[in-house]
Amino acid sequence: MKSNSPRFPLGSLYKKELGVMFDSPMAYVIGIFFLGFTSVWFFVVQEFFALDVASFRPYFGLFPLVFLILLPALTMRSWAEEKRQGTVELLFTLPFREWDLVLAKYFATMTMFCLLLVGTLPVIFLVLPFGSFDPGPIASQYLGTFFLGAAGIALGQYLSSLTSNQVTAFLCSAGVLLVFTLMDRLVISLGSGGTISTVLLNMSFTYRYNGFVRGLVDTRDLVFFLLLAWGFLFLNTRSLVHQKWR
Repeated sequence: MKSNSPRFPLGSLYKKELGVMFDSPMAYVIGIFFLGFTSVWFFVVQEFFALDVASFRPYFGLFPLVFLILLPALTMRSWAEEKRQGTVELLFTLPFREWDLVLAKYFATMTMFCLLLVGTLPVIFLVLPFGSFDPGPIASQYLGTFFLGAAGIALGQYLSSLTSNQVTAFLCSAGVLLVFTLMDRLVISLGSGGTISTVLLNMSFTYRYNGFVRGLVDTRDLVFFLLLAWGFLFLNTRSLVHQKWR
């Protein structure tokens, strides 16, 4: 007996989600904001050439704060718009697993995110002739940025699955990301020690990301971001299952 289900459901869903993303003018607005703001901040506000230091730490060090806006903007439509339009019920009637639906949206958003990272390469190539840069730290900085974005996008899409309002999804994602990003500064400002402080410090996105910015690749930081991304993707599938059988 032949199955009516697609042979490669994830691939077909991915192409569909990627098309939806690039058909939206919001994707281009987000891209222009990210690339324009970070470049202006790096060259004008931080005055890179006046620093006379062959390092991209100031550039990549800004990303966690910019991601407080960028990642929620990329993910707020993911499931909230599906629920608002009522198309999520249609998806539930199709022969797709929840993991297929979740991963298709996730990979499509990650593709957009990676294209934004590629868009930062002109900044790197523009500056390289003006100093003796070590390629190792640059590779580490891009690696850390990728994994930071991977965790943040999974988080944002999970929160988007809990609401039918894009603005609510954006604000919730930005708020949770803010907590994760500034958790290390909260611990430091309180000046308290002990197990709880150590746990909170190790949960901080900035604390985990700073090693990459300094050119250090720690497998513990990679595992942290990977587990966090997987955890929120898993919660996203559970959220869909709950809504499907509610």
